Amino acid sequence: MKKLMPIFVSLVLAGCLGMPEKVTPVENFNLDRYLGTWYEVARLDHRFERGLTQVTATYSLRDDGGIDVLNRGFSSKNNEWKEASGKAYFVDDNDVGYLKVSFFGPFYGSYVVFELDQDDYQYAFVTGPNTDYLWFLSRTKEIDESTLQKFLTMADERGFATSDVQFVEHK
Repeated sequence: MKKLMPIFVSLVLAGCLGMPEKVTPVENFNLDRYLGTWYEVARLDHRFERGLTQVTATYSLRDDGGIDVLNRGFSSKNNEWKEASGKAYFVDDNDVGYLKVSFFGPFYGSYVVFELDQDDYQYAFVTGPNTDYLWFLSRTKEIDESTLQKFLTMADERGFATSDVQFVEHK
């Protein structure tokens, strides 16, 4: 069993750094332009975000060349703000929107930007290792209908359950 443990851990970690079959990370990704605060417009819900509104993700440079990640949202059930701090690093080239992010020690998961407003960096569509993870991020709290439709269409074409997408309330 001890001989199998490193293989098992490697397989688990490799699986977490994958991406959905029909997803391709954006190229010509510019980290400096991506840094800062993004508003979560929509998502597929998970226990770590369930019930949260006013969700933001803030990215800043780390001294080691990585990225500090601060996710923040309001729980009206508990009447309090919740935060999760993490770190991210590029998986391959620094100009490809494919990163690994960790909120729990040595365990990393995929962070794949598969659509990005390359002109102004005003919106991003992001997934994790599989189609259970999907986020629509924007630099503003509100988005136009055409960008929303683009998000839903692209997500549907890539196999995401768009009927389960939840829209995030912002005040």
